[in-house]
Amino acid sequence: MNVAPVDARLSRIAAAIGEPARTRMLCCLLDGHARTSTELAAVADVTPSTASVHLARLKDERLVKTLAQGRHRYYSLESAEVAEALEALMIVAGGTRDSFTPSTPTRLRVARACYDHMAGAVAVALHDRLRERGWIVSTAGGEGYEISGEGGAALERLGIDVRAARSSRRRLAYPCVDWSERRPHVGGALGAALLALAVRRKWVDRDLDSRVLSVTPAGRREMKTRFGVEVER
Repeated sequence: MNVAPVDARLSRIAAAIGEPARTRMLCCLLDGHARTSTELAAVADVTPSTASVHLARLKDERLVKTLAQGRHRYYSLESAEVAEALEALMIVAGGTRDSFTPSTPTRLRVARACYDHMAGAVAVALHDRLRERGWIVSTAGGEGYEISGEGGAALERLGIDVRAARSSRRRLAYPCVDWSERRPHVGGALGAALLALAVRRKWVDRDLDSRVLSVTPAGRREMKTRFGVEVER
């Protein structure tokens, strides 16, 4: 085994983590919520241009990854292994980390429309449950999702036309960063089909004057029974 390259990489990673501004950025991202470079610049108390340099270094060392969405670029930790390493270092250092506190009004935060798919805390929880159950799996490039065989059968039973979603000219499914939760919900043809199903089954009611989606009593029951998702009142 050639140990030298591993030692060299470990040294580079340690140096990347060890710079105070970069350390603050990484610790901020430990809560699993994505941030923009502007937000991370504020966390690290550096200028936006300096933050960009720091983030480029962290990305080069595969400590963070980016997701471009519209005109925004969101940063999150590269992997669970990176999070575990940082957590271990924080235990050694005897430190704690702040939790993410959303500032979005409650009605918008719980559930809302994001173009033609569902966003908000409910949608993020639904995304997580679909992933946990293996109904959607990451594509080879890791930038989108495919529906698994088990997931296709389950979604068909729910009333979603999986064949139509797959044959759509748009992307089938992808992680769309939720601006209130800073974690992904499901976008693409599958996301649109899930929202259409929720509206059709009267799990949610659309607000005529805003993007708010009000989860109905039936919707609360169905979300809990079918997906194990508790909807905040």
